[in-house]
Amino acid sequence: MKHLLSCLFFALALVTAPVSWSADENAVQATEQVERLSVNINTASEQQLSEQLKGIGPAKAKAIIEYRQAHGEFSSPDALMEVKGIGPSTLDKNRDLIKV
Repeated sequence: MKHLLSCLFFALALVTAPVSWSADENAVQATEQVERLSVNINTASEQQLSEQLKGIGPAKAKAIIEYRQAHGEFSSPDALMEVKGIGPSTLDKNRDLIKV
């Protein structure tokens, strides 16, 4: 009886292990994808800002960098609205992509 239970537990472990590994890999891949898609507005280059943020072209990206250089780092994504030409609509489109 003990041998039968041991075999059943072993078989169950073999069947469920790949599912667990797959879930862990998917979580890691999702985290990496979010990291690649997010933009740190305190360190991003003009090119990164204009390519990765919606509604931000080269001129607004340059304005973000100039504002950052003149006033220091942004304390939150909402502080981005202090940059001329960036309003609530632009911020809302990018809120999930912005990190500080």
